[in-house]
Amino acid sequence: MSDGQEPDPESAVSSSPWSDVEGWKTGWFGGPAPPRYVYTRSAFLRAIGFIYAVAFLILILQLKSLIGEQGLLPASAYIERLVNHHGGVSAAFAKVPTFFYWAHSDIQLLGFAWLGLGLSLAVMLGVENALAMFFLWAIYMSFVHVGQTWYSFGWEILLLETGFLCIFLCPLRSWRPYASEPPIVVIWMTRWCLFRLMFGAGLIKLRGDDCWTELTCLSYHYETQPNPHPLSWLFHQAPLWFHKLSLLFNHFVELVVPFGLFGPRRLRRLAAVITIGFQATIILSGNLSFLNWLAIALCIPCLDDDFLERFIPTGIRAAQKHRVPAPHSPLQRLVLGALVLLVMLLSLGPIANMLSRRAKMNASFDPLNLVNTYGAFGSVTRVRDEVILQGTSDSNITSATVWQELEFHCKPGNIMRRPCLITPYHYRIDWQMWFAGFGGLEAQPWLAHLMYKWLQGAPLIEDLVETNPFQGGAPKFVRAARYRYHFTSFGEAGWWTREPMGSYSPTLHLKHRAFVGGLRRFGWAR
Repeated sequence: MSDGQEPDPESAVSSSPWSDVEGWKTGWFGGPAPPRYVYTRSAFLRAIGFIYAVAFLILILQLKSLIGEQGLLPASAYIERLVNHHGGVSAAFAKVPTFFYWAHSDIQLLGFAWLGLGLSLAVMLGVENALAMFFLWAIYMSFVHVGQTWYSFGWEILLLETGFLCIFLCPLRSWRPYASEPPIVVIWMTRWCLFRLMFGAGLIKLRGDDCWTELTCLSYHYETQPNPHPLSWLFHQAPLWFHKLSLLFNHFVELVVPFGLFGPRRLRRLAAVITIGFQATIILSGNLSFLNWLAIALCIPCLDDDFLERFIPTGIRAAQKHRVPAPHSPLQRLVLGALVLLVMLLSLGPIANMLSRRAKMNASFDPLNLVNTYGAFGSVTRVRDEVILQGTSDSNITSATVWQELEFHCKPGNIMRRPCLITPYHYRIDWQMWFAGFGGLEAQPWLAHLMYKWLQGAPLIEDLVETNPFQGGAPKFVRAARYRYHFTSFGEAGWWTREPMGSYSPTLHLKHRAFVGGLRRFGWAR
């Protein structure tokens, strides 16, 4: 060197083009220690704690109306069917594991939901413990497995897979943050989960709908997605060239960027930052529950302590600077080895699914939802047909009958009402009302049950909707009508326009024999 000093060995290694690949730094090749992930684990767990908290809050507020004893799809009746179908509790548990075979009253379900919320808040505040993460995962899995239609979404199994991996990131005997070094192999497994989430979403689009390759899907998507929010209206107004450029970026992020998650440190960080930005734009364009928030959380394990320490208070950084991580015990190594083997074996199904021309969008290949396949919006609807529930207190139906509408919390109804902004929260019945528009009443028995409950004046109606015109009473007749909705344009009044597309159901009442007889088959009517 020009100043006569000896070169620094660590500087020499860090200047190598391979120096930021974790395998190069493990000591197998004589290099310095690999990147650390103490801060990474803490940030990741707090993010997962937040998402668990949202998920359990949704349960606390909606559980009784959806899967409670008097709900639209009672968990107790579903559990009874599972036991009968599989020939006993043990056999049913092996196929559909859940705590609730032994405890499924409303009080018990709510008790588990509150316990889950409490544990979630503890994790958000910094608790890092394997048992806490295990109970969070087990409780939420129990709810997902009895949630039926309301819990049939990809983000539920994604949270279960991620939550399962979090168990092995944490120490068993400690609960304090920054107490130990997380196992790097589990960090890599979270990246594998994120890869399948993103790459699977990209592949399903290429195979599912021509508009993804023709670059026209976003001309429809913002208007026809399940629960648009105010900015969805603005995105929809953008010109076609903007939609096409956005879709090219979408393909790049979902089909190219995921491979960077396994690359050298700088490439991995760049891939994570691009993915975070991409997920943020989706959050800005619609209410997709906590899916995109969870995807952002999964990017955190791609960012090591060197990247995150700028956000860590000075005192904590000073205490951690010279901490020497304790080596994993033989038992820990055995458990981690078994976990690696398990994930490798269970990954065969998702890999085969991704390579298949008839790939499933969101599916599990094991009863515990440990390794799953993912995808979103494999096809995009071109029009938005909404099912509008209407009721009247008239004793006789005539041409002069006035029908009043049930207004849900978030689904489009009143054309003058601003779309809701609720992400990462999720009104589950509003989402299912979107699916109802694709078919008829016969394919949605829960919707017939909802109309029956409305005729009865059941209290759950007030929990499920924003406005009930018969508050304190009940309609004598109800019906469902189909309307086609379109966003307004600049300069037009309101947020939506709509046109009638005919009836969705006949006019129904409590003495309608076919209607009540159909409900009796499900045990919903006497």
